[in-house]
Amino acid sequence: MVAAIRGGFGLLAGTLRDLAPILLVVAFFQLVVLRQPVDNLTDIAIGLVFVMLGLAIFIRGLETALFPFGEAVANAFAHKGSVFWLLSFAFGLGFGTTVAEPALIAVSEEAAAALAGAGAIAPGEVSEEQHADALRYTVAASVGSSLVLGVFRILKGWPIHWIIISGYVIVVMLTSVAPQEITGIAFDSGGVTTSTITVPLVTALGVGLATAIKGRNPMVDGFGLIAFASLMPIIFVLVFGIVISA
Repeated sequence: MVAAIRGGFGLLAGTLRDLAPILLVVAFFQLVVLRQPVDNLTDIAIGLVFVMLGLAIFIRGLETALFPFGEAVANAFAHKGSVFWLLSFAFGLGFGTTVAEPALIAVSEEAAAALAGAGAIAPGEVSEEQHADALRYTVAASVGSSLVLGVFRILKGWPIHWIIISGYVIVVMLTSVAPQEITGIAFDSGGVTTSTITVPLVTALGVGLATAIKGRNPMVDGFGLIAFASLMPIIFVLVFGIVISA
């Protein structure tokens, strides 16, 4: 019990230490540069306490649940020896964690509204909703495909840099022919996919798989899945833009 309490206080202290740079920057510009009093200081203090508690609980959840779960699943699939089910799980993991991502939903809705305003798609609530859903599922499928590629790379031991370089060459080529209205959306889609749930699960999957497979180095082969999860949505959304504009 005492050890658990000490661990909790240590976690809170670590979270406060992580938040300290942000607090110092905001306080400096508010008090020294802007020289304005802080309104609703009590509400801000309470909100910061909630943020600190939330981050501490989230970090504890990662350590006790998501990281061990991802590594355990990777070990189980590696020992099972079924490449099909491993790749199927990778796709399902990427698709499922991305399709419900709030940031992606928000970007998809804003993108559909912007495309309608620019005349790239038919205006109207139904049309915008259909294109927002199509964009969201396209990005989710791209993340699932990126994990399939990343897991297959770990299995084969392919060097990551050649895949990443080839991917961005494809991005440059597609950018030159894709509609300008979709280009910025495509690049933003690569950022919103790396959510707080996707990153720890995908990282644990890669490291666990590289650890379980003989001849693979977790430091060399276990990381890089997140890079694929950021790259593939750009390619998929650029192709999506080319298709809807055709």
